[in-house]
Amino acid sequence: MSDKVALITGGARGIGKAVALDLAKQGWSVAICYRSSAAEAAQVIDGVKQSGGRGLAIQCDVSDPAAAAVLVRQVNEAWGRIDALINGAGPYHRVPLLKETNEGWHSMFDNNLHPVFYLTQAVIAGMRERKWGRIVCFSMANAEQLIAQPQLTAHYISKVGLLALARSYARLIAADGITMNCISPGFIDSGSAPKEELERMVKLIPAGYAGSVDDASAAVRFLLSDEARYINGANIQLSGAWGV
Repeated sequence: MSDKVALITGGARGIGKAVALDLAKQGWSVAICYRSSAAEAAQVIDGVKQSGGRGLAIQCDVSDPAAAAVLVRQVNEAWGRIDALINGAGPYHRVPLLKETNEGWHSMFDNNLHPVFYLTQAVIAGMRERKWGRIVCFSMANAEQLIAQPQLTAHYISKVGLLALARSYARLIAADGITMNCISPGFIDSGSAPKEELERMVKLIPAGYAGSVDDASAAVRFLLSDEARYINGANIQLSGAWGV
């Protein structure tokens, strides 16, 4: 995979950062995008280059369809191809549904669901030409169960939508050697949640511990490999059996 190029959204922090550094170690060229974390993005690219790989950090708001298209074009102009798209950007907020605002509601779809559509539409043409491509999205554990989520309703629905979107694309692009799959994390110690909250939730996780960003990067690495060529439209639960 030494000639492969990956584009990772949300690659400056958390799971996206871990995936970027892991792929660099596998010989991938790694482009990440960030919205405001310029310093963190620069550190990630330094890590990529220390592993001997090529790295590129681009500031972009992928909730803007025009900006998302420009991002894909910039990576293609720099390296001539995009072999893997990792949709790592996906903020959330906890707001009781009855207190949710129109702005907050739309922001969850604008930042979690819509960018996956914009970016996937933009990268598919090149992948079809090469007859090879990998697209990975991040949903959330228990999204398939369609349970009530009154504290993060919009975020949850956007993650449910991702599953349907990925499966729909998978049906259309499989014949071109392209796969699109989802990974659904449960409680992952990515640095975004307070440790006290993770410690409380451990009691509810059958595995007995919270996952790590390395668990997530390992799942991505597998889905990008040729060994996973026949896995398409799948949803991998990354939760230590929580939420299943």
